[in-house]
Amino acid sequence: MSTEHADLQRFLAINRASWDKIAAQYKGRTALPLYGPLAPAEDELQLLGDVQGLRVIEIGCGSGHSLAYLHACGAAELWGLDLSSEQIRTAGETAKEHGFSPRLFCCPMEANPGIPAGYFDLAVSIYALGWSVDLRATLGHIMRYLRPGGRLVFSWEHPVYSCLKTTPQQIVLDRSYSDEGPIEKLSWKGEPIVMHARKVSTFLNALIETGFGIEKVIEGDLREQKTGEADFPHRWYSKRRARMMPTTLIVKARKP
Repeated sequence: MSTEHADLQRFLAINRASWDKIAAQYKGRTALPLYGPLAPAEDELQLLGDVQGLRVIEIGCGSGHSLAYLHACGAAELWGLDLSSEQIRTAGETAKEHGFSPRLFCCPMEANPGIPAGYFDLAVSIYALGWSVDLRATLGHIMRYLRPGGRLVFSWEHPVYSCLKTTPQQIVLDRSYSDEGPIEKLSWKGEPIVMHARKVSTFLNALIETGFGIEKVIEGDLREQKTGEADFPHRWYSKRRARMMPTTLIVKARKP
């Protein structure tokens, strides 16, 4: 086993263990119709189009709430995969509560657990694709899952937003945007995780090199808030920060 492969397996093990512990605290968070914290929603962006009768797969399905939204929109068949067994368990509970039966796989997005090729009309990934430890491998699998003309819509934390640091006086860059690679740190809940710093161009070039045609790129502006809605300026996702830099990168691409 190469050192690189060993590192990737170690990163997956760290993230799997952490998500199994904290999954319950993220139930229903960052799911369709929202594309991200304080970011525009599907009713405004209309990226998915009419999903009535479509076969849809979600990459990083989390607690299953995006799948529930797609079910309510009329999707004919829903599949999902997630690294965390606890997330898959929760997704199954969510689906049961909403009266549908998705095909769920506990598996890294960098591997294929038996998902058919050329089968899906639409793939979605809401704040999950950036967890991939091997982005090109993940995109290669998604490309194979989709039928010709099938679409991929994903969102992820904007790569520049993740470089910001907030102080009482100002918002500053805490690290270089140009530095890419794995970052081992503690999550907001105090669990060890491995994130991968990537530039916007890295995401877009990986899509192009995989064979996708990019149809739309959105750097999600601050979503309109209800009058009087409280802000928490020292939280990671705050209106103060989001006014300076979009929280979310959203991309729509298509398989030729």
